[in-house]
Amino acid sequence: MNKRLWLIWGLMGLVVAFLAACTAAQATPSPRPLPSLRPSPSATPFRPSPTPLPLAARVNGTPIPLADFQAEWARFRAAQQQLGTEIAPQPLAEAQQRVLDDLIDRLLLAQGAREHGYTPPDDEALWAQAVRQAGGEQALRRFLDQMGYDRQSFLQAYRQTEAAAWMVRYLAAQVPEKAEQVHARQILVYNEQEAQKLVARLQHGEKFEDLAAAYDPIGRGDLGWFPRGYLLQPQVEEAAFALQPGQVSEIVTTGLGYHIIKVEARGVRVLSPDARRALQMQAVQAWLRQRRSHSEIQRLLPTPTVEPQPAPTP
Repeated sequence: MNKRLWLIWGLMGLVVAFLAACTAAQATPSPRPLPSLRPSPSATPFRPSPTPLPLAARVNGTPIPLADFQAEWARFRAAQQQLGTEIAPQPLAEAQQRVLDDLIDRLLLAQGAREHGYTPPDDEALWAQAVRQAGGEQALRRFLDQMGYDRQSFLQAYRQTEAAAWMVRYLAAQVPEKAEQVHARQILVYNEQEAQKLVARLQHGEKFEDLAAAYDPIGRGDLGWFPRGYLLQPQVEEAAFALQPGQVSEIVTTGLGYHIIKVEARGVRVLSPDARRALQMQAVQAWLRQRRSHSEIQRLLPTPTVEPQPAPTP
């Protein structure tokens, strides 16, 4: 099996979304009058309403059929095995809810893409693109067979994934290339008494850079340049942005320990590739949070829907 296919698929969001009914919600049957209790040879025979299609969710009126979710769950498990990874230990219902949430998010992104003018390519163009990504038509067909797709269901899924990916790129492009940043240095210790002693030493004239180097001989406490929203410890970031160049913070407590921050410089600068990528990911997540809060989302997934399948014997 071509592992590049699995990696490409994974980068698109674990496994491709499979929503066979995303563009055609089933119409609700119109009510019919009850048949008369008195037999009538000319009366139209009673015809029962069609059984509603079982759903895993409904997003802004667009259904996610339960059968599609179950197929997606099976593909997710197959992809994990093929990539040689395992699902982190967690209740089955929680794992399935994560897969459903991923489907919901991609549907929201695809809906957003259409609202912003995205035009999907036709089926032939989509198929040709998939063939190129797979490294050939035979590799693609083997992949589809193993994942349980036929050409039509694959193109439906791929079309939605392409729309979602377009929206991610659209949102990422809104993040500017420049932002206000600070260049900061820190001294990090693991108990408060030691941090208080360091504050006293700084107040008595010892140089911040010398103390930082003593506690971090390699990096010398240098945090580099960073924008708002980039550091994993928001308390450190908040303290740094509250300082002007040359100023030193009070003790900042985080889960890592006790920090003392000094700002070396600040200004508007071009973002590093890593920082811009982090801000772009945050922009997508922020859009999704807002979109979810303004969307009508019904999660209808039974718990659990399928039993975990044992891994195949090598």
